[in-house]
Formats: sequence, structure tokens, C-alpha cells
Amino acid sequence: MKCMGRGLMAVRSIVLSGGSLAAIAASPAMAQDAQGDMADPAFAEPAFAEPAFDEQAASANDEGAYRGNDIVVTATKRAQSLQDVPVAVSVTTETQLERAEIRDLKDLTTEVPTLRVTQLQSSANTNFIIRGFGNGANNAGIEPSVGVFVDNVYRSRSAARINDLPDLERIEVLSGPQSTLFGKNASAGVISVTTAEPKFQFGGQAEVSYGNYDAMVAKGIITGPITDTIAASIAGGINKRDGYIQDEALDQDTNERNRWFTRGQLLFEPNNLFKIRLIGDYEKTDEDCCATVLLQNGFTGAAVNAVGGQFTDPADPYADVSYSNFASTNEIENWGFSGQIDYGYGPFGITSITAYRGVDAVTNQDSDFTSADLISENSQDLAIRTFTQELRLTGEFGPANILLGAFYFNESIDQTNNVLLGSDFRGYADLLIRGQTAGAFTADTVEQTVGALLGDPTQFIGEFFGDGQGLDEAYTLDNEAISIFGQVDFEVTDRLTLTAGLNYTKDNKKFTTDTYTSDTFSTIDLVEVGGIGIYQQALSTTIGDALMLGRPATAAEIGAFAGANPAAFGLISAGSQAYADANAANPDVNPLLALQALQFLPPFQNVPNSVESGKIKDDDLAFTLRAAYDLSDSVNLYVSYATGYKPPSVNLSRDSRPTAADRQALIASGEAVPNLTAGGRYANAEESEVFEFGIKGNWGLAQVNFAAFRQSIKDFQSNIFTGTGFLLANAGEQRVTGFEFDGTMFPVEPLMLRLALTYLDAEYVDFPVSGVGDLSGTQVAGVPPISLTASAQYTHEFGNGSQLIARGAYHYESEVQVVEGLPGFIDLGQEAAIGAVRPFPRQVDDVSASLTWVSDMGLEMSVWGRNLLNDRYLLSIFDTPIQPLSFSGYPNQPRTYGITARYKF
Repeated sequence: MKCMGRGLMAVRSIVLSGGSLAAIAASPAMAQDAQGDMADPAFAEPAFAEPAFDEQAASANDEGAYRGNDIVVTATKRAQSLQDVPVAVSVTTETQLERAEIRDLKDLTTEVPTLRVTQLQSSANTNFIIRGFGNGANNAGIEPSVGVFVDNVYRSRSAARINDLPDLERIEVLSGPQSTLFGKNASAGVISVTTAEPKFQFGGQAEVSYGNYDAMVAKGIITGPITDTIAASIAGGINKRDGYIQDEALDQDTNERNRWFTRGQLLFEPNNLFKIRLIGDYEKTDEDCCATVLLQNGFTGAAVNAVGGQFTDPADPYADVSYSNFASTNEIENWGFSGQIDYGYGPFGITSITAYRGVDAVTNQDSDFTSADLISENSQDLAIRTFTQELRLTGEFGPANILLGAFYFNESIDQTNNVLLGSDFRGYADLLIRGQTAGAFTADTVEQTVGALLGDPTQFIGEFFGDGQGLDEAYTLDNEAISIFGQVDFEVTDRLTLTAGLNYTKDNKKFTTDTYTSDTFSTIDLVEVGGIGIYQQALSTTIGDALMLGRPATAAEIGAFAGANPAAFGLISAGSQAYADANAANPDVNPLLALQALQFLPPFQNVPNSVESGKIKDDDLAFTLRAAYDLSDSVNLYVSYATGYKPPSVNLSRDSRPTAADRQALIASGEAVPNLTAGGRYANAEESEVFEFGIKGNWGLAQVNFAAFRQSIKDFQSNIFTGTGFLLANAGEQRVTGFEFDGTMFPVEPLMLRLALTYLDAEYVDFPVSGVGDLSGTQVAGVPPISLTASAQYTHEFGNGSQLIARGAYHYESEVQVVEGLPGFIDLGQEAAIGAVRPFPRQVDDVSASLTWVSDMGLEMSVWGRNLLNDRYLLSIFDTPIQPLSFSGYPNQPRTYGITARYKF
């Protein structure tokens, strides 16, 4: 496989020239059109599926045209009805999104139970999970296992989230590895968002909504022709809401929304064989987010209170209050341009998709989550620039349908972070020191003692726990990847189709770090310094006994003894040193070890260095094998085996540390920084596989989709949030066995009933080195065994053509442990690390409803409510920064309700 590397440069050139190729290929058809040759019956219908099928999908997916399995999707990169596509895919149309009042992808979970979407540390951070697999979170160096595509353009990071889209057509959620057709990072699944193309008929829609928490949403789109061959659309919107959590210390709310966006499209379609679609979009977020609640107060609560700080009451985590001494910052700009060229000629087609996207995110958070000034800054300035180019060729040769393609990806990440100690931290540390050492030390005496042991009692006076000390971080990551893929669908009979697909991916990454600490106390090796103290004490005591002083000898007396008795002194000194070496890491002998918990920001081992090059290269060959059989005109069966791949990821956080072997090599070379520990610098590639069997039935009044599967990912990239950083590690193997069911029925014409159910038995088959110990054989946290959505919709038709639509839905997720455990507790043992979070399981019982009046003139009025029972639960749990043995969590959103007016023309 490695030998293919030399050919990739040539392939890269071909992929990058995809736009030119398509434009050149278009000229013969355009010339023939001018000469009138298009009247030939061979060219009467478009041979290439994409242009024509986009219009077909748009019309077929309109409410009233088709229902359920008749929805047209492009999950396999060619348009098929949901009934015919042999893939486990859930589809949510624009009308469904409107009726359910889904505002963004976070809300989509209530319609697609196999999907989980969470937002945690910042407004820029969204994590997608399908069938229990997914990662990424707020660590920019970790690519997601679930690929997100908007209008065929890959969104590489969770920061590039999806905002309100007024021209949304449908959202397809593909379960299981999709690497064969989707190029990069689809080892767990794909979310494909499709928006409507500009239309050659003037029209549009406008929507305004008002809800509790003073929520105001306004968005709209206008589309129409510019010429006979060029159409355009322009869209925009704003989304504002007061926060639902009150910050008592700042006397203001948090968890608000303040977002706006604009989006424009141009469509050039001179004939039914050729078209160009150009899209530009820009969105901005500037809001205060995301509050936490304290779930357990360790031994630090009294110290926080003593320096004037307050924190949330662990006994009432859903009081919707928080405490901080400065407001969070979430300033995010997300923008991009894309161009898609489609051309069809006879049985052949070509598609070129070129895109360039950028994300600029500036965030800051009071990460001690108290009103005390313990952490004065925890900021990040992140810039991501991504260029992608995809080229696809299709052809139909009798019973064979062939797709060949290539995908090129080039991305750069520049990230700076700062975490700084605040003005209250020294007083707070002084109180913790007194408590941890039973009054033996204070902040002042620690400075004097450490200084004295290192030769100068005054060298650290006023230097420990200082205001403004901290960690200044800078990271870069350059990633270049190319994928070559192909798939063949062969119709053995008119009912049996066999499919084979391959994808070869080569991925190169180069990362650098430039991170330094000014936290003086965290640079002190307390084992080494304590060893010096133990040696001096042992030496002094032993010589005092030898001189029969009845007390330890003074420095002068030790010197005199050494001069008078060099041989005896040598023996005593060697014995004292041996005792010190044996006990320097023993907390019962070295009292300074009790202060290691206050070394929050130790020195960082930068990359590249003599051991770590900062370069990662990897490649993989993924494939798909599938057989689809039409048992009847109403029932389709399929069985498939597929593999997937996600390249290695890099830990761009302050918890990025060398492996154990690299740490030893750095120590041996003398290059290791003080207090260097082993950890997760990067994670190896993920390799997934799935065995799947599916049934799809469409009997008109009832439609059913069922898939049973066994899916696993080897070297799953586990990414645990530690409060101020991330612990990255590979799980040996994570496996899920389960099934998905989605059924819709129409017992009477006005009534639609739907049940979507997902069952998952998720376990770590092999995960010996996690952040909380050996998890092999345990259930995967955060993955509920049962997730279901049940809904009913009743449509009453009035004689004047208007409608009244009532809809109700219930979303349920069975009880599950939220996270595996807490790394901050691991020194107390694995049971303590895991057991700490057991009292805080999550179960979801979400009820939503809407009542919509639809006029025959395009006007709609809705009243709606989400989470009507005000069901509260925790989205995540993590170690509270700089407060040992305390932990916090992110609560979910409470009940929301409102009214929406929508006009379509």
C-alpha cells in the first residue's frame, strides 16, 4: 500500500484540476446545444443523475408529494428513494423540521434516536455521535468520527457547526462506516445536510418566531431567475435569546443566543446536462455560554468561601444559577465558498466540488466556575482554514453502474491558548497548603523551605501562586490528505444488485507546539526537592546521634564532623542518601508531596524535540461489500460488510504529553522538562467495520426500515475533557451490537404515527489504559441502551384549502452513566474514579408538541413547545479545574415554547 505514495502527486493534480476538467468537458454539449443537436433522442434526458435528481428530490420531498420511504435521498451519491437505498439512513425533511420546531442539529436527536448531539465547553463546540461512536469535542486536533457535509462540502471540525438554514431541504443521517464514498473521517457515520438550489421561478419564504427567555428568531430567503439560464437566492437570519441560567455573582444571565447569518447562491443551468452551483455563506456568533453546575465539592469549598468565592449548590444542580467573576466570551465567525459543477453526456457524468472554508473562534471562560478570582483567564484563539476538492465520474454500462472519485483535503490550524491564575489564587492556595499539611506549611514558608533546600531561602519569596502566572500555549497543525474511491453496483437480475466499493486514503500531519509556563511553583520537582530535605534531615539526625547531642546536628557541627571523620561521614552520607532516594516519593516521609495537587500548570514538553518529530503519516484501504434484493415490489432486503477509517489525531491541549517510552527517552537525553509525565500526545488511526442486515418495506399505509448490526472500531480515539484540557488515548476496541427500527403508518388519512427505536449494547472489548484505569469489558458511558422517538401527527383539512396540523412527540433515552469516570480521582483508585459519577446517571424523557394552521395562501402560524415536562439531566461531567476531588457538569436546556409565523410564496 505504501508503494502507491509516488502516484499520489499525479492524482492530486488531477483532483485539484477538477473544476477545469468539468468546465472543459462542458463545452461540447454547449456547442451541440447551439447547433440544435440536443434534439437527438439519445440526449433527451440527462444522463448524469445529480442535476436532474436534485430537482426530483426537491419536489418529491415536498409535503403531500411523497411520504416516508418515498422520500428521495442521495446517501449513496446517486438519487434513490429511501425505500430503494440499501443503507441504514434516517431522513428528516424541511417540513418535519418545521413541525418539530428543530432549530439546529442539536435538536435533531429528538427525531433521529441513533444520533446524539451535544454542545459543551463553548458555542463553537458540537459533538456528533452515531450508534455510540463519535468524538472531537473542543479539541481542534481531533477530527470527528462522524463526517458532516453541507451541500456535499465537508465540515472538518465541530466548530464549523450548522446554524439556522431557511432553505433547508433535508438532513440525512447515515449510520455505520461510510468511508468508501465520503472520503475522509466517516468511520462512524455521516450527517449530510442538503439545501435547496435557487429556482427559476420567483419565490421565497420568511419566518419569525418568539418564545420564552425572550427568544427571537427571524430568517428568510428570496429566490428567482436573473436570466433564462441563471437563478439566484439570498438568505439571512438572526437568532437571539436571553440566557436560561442566572449568574448570581455578575447579576446577568448566561447560556444565551446571539447569532446571525447570511447565505447566497447562484445557479447556472444552460441545459439539462450541465450546471454550476456557487454558494457563499457567513455566520457570526457573539454570546455568553456555557454555564456549569457543581456536583461534588471536594476539600476546597471552605477555601473558596474564605477568599470570598461562591459556587453552585451541589444539592440543587438544576436551580439554573451559576457563579463567576467574569462573563464568558464566544466570538465565532464561520464562512466559506463552494462551487459544484455537474455535467452529463450519454451514459457518463462528472461532478467537481471545490470549497474553501474558514473558522475563527475566540473564546474565554471563567473555568474555576466560582465567583472567586482563581482563574483569571482560560482563553483560546482558533483559526482553521480548509480547502477541499472532490471529483466524481459516473457511468452506466448495461447492468453496471460505476462511480470513480478522488477527494483532496488541505487544512491548517493555528491555535493559541492562555490559562492564568487570578488575584485570589494565592490566598486560596495558602488555605489549601495549611489544610493539606496539617498547618506545617503556609504559602510563605513553602517558598522559604523550597528556596533553602535549593540553596537560597529568598529566591522564591513572592514567586509562588502569583496573580497572572500561568500557561501560554501555541499550537499549529497542517494536514494534507487524499482519497481515491470507487464503487460498482451490478444488477445481476432485476431484483438482485451486488455492490463493491474501495477507498484508499493517505494522510499526512505535521504539528508544532510553543507552550511555556510562568507558574513558578509548578516547575518545582517536589520529589527531588523533598529528597534533598530528607537527606539533610537524615544526615543531621544521624550525626547528632553520633555526637550524642540529643538533637540534630547543625550545619557547622556537620562540617566539623566531616572534617574530623571523613570515612565515617562518607558512610553516614551514603546511608542518608540511600534513605532519601528510597523515600523521596513516599508521602509519609516527604511532606512536600501533599502540595503536588497545587501544581496545576507544570512545564510543557514542546514538539518537535529530539525524540518526537511532530510528523504523522498513515494510509488505509477501506471497502464495502453489499447485496441488495427486492423480495417484492414492497419489500427490499440487504446485507453488507463495510470497513471505515479515520486518520491519527493530535492532542492540541495542555494535557498533550509524550508516551511513556518517549518520556523515558527524553529523560535519558536530558531534554525532559521538570515534572514531565506520560500521556496522550496523539492517537493512532481508527479502523472500523460493520456487519449489517436490513429490511425496508413500503405498503403505502405503512412503511418500515429495520437494520441489525454489529459494529466495532479498533483504536477508537477516546477524548476525555479534564476541565482545562483533554486526555487523548486509543481504546483497543469498542464494539456495539444492536438494531434500528423506523416505522410510519397512516391508519386513517389525516393521522400519521411514527416510532423510531434504537437498541445499542456498547462495550469496550479492550481498553486497558484509559484515563480512569482498565475499562476492558465495561459498558461505554453515555450510550443509552434504548433510544426511541414516538410521534403522532393529525391533519384536519378545511373546505377552503387550509389545514390545522396537530403534532406531539415523545423522545426517550434509557438510564446510562454519563461518563466513564474522572481522571482527577484516579490516585484514589479506579473504583473511586468510576464510582464518583455513578450517582449522576442520565435518563431522557422529552415531550414536545406543536399546533400549526396552514392557509392555502402560504401563511402558517404555529404554537409549539419543546421539553414540555421540563426534564432535566446532565450532558457531561468533568473534574472541576484547580479544585481537587471536585467535579462539575453541564445541564441540559429547560422547557422552551413559543409561536412562529411563516410565509411561503
